[in-house]
Amino acid sequence: MRIATTLAAAASIAALSTTAFAGGMAPEVMEPPVVVEEPMMEPTSSISPTYVVLGVLAALLIAAAVNAEDDDE
Repeated sequence: MRIATTLAAAASIAALSTTAFAGGMAPEVMEPPVVVEEPMMEPTSSISPTYVVLGVLAALLIAAAVNAEDDDE
């Protein structure tokens, strides 16, 4: 009876130890970190387009005023 108990214990230890290493002892796969590059911002002007439109409009108004004074003489 003692041999049967010893064999049963040895068999259970052998079965448990093989399931513990079921995945094997392969080295870990180290993947390189993913680097996400943010897109560069498009270059923008330092002057707002609104100021450009206002400047052109002011230049046209000044030119019209000067031209109107020349016609009156």
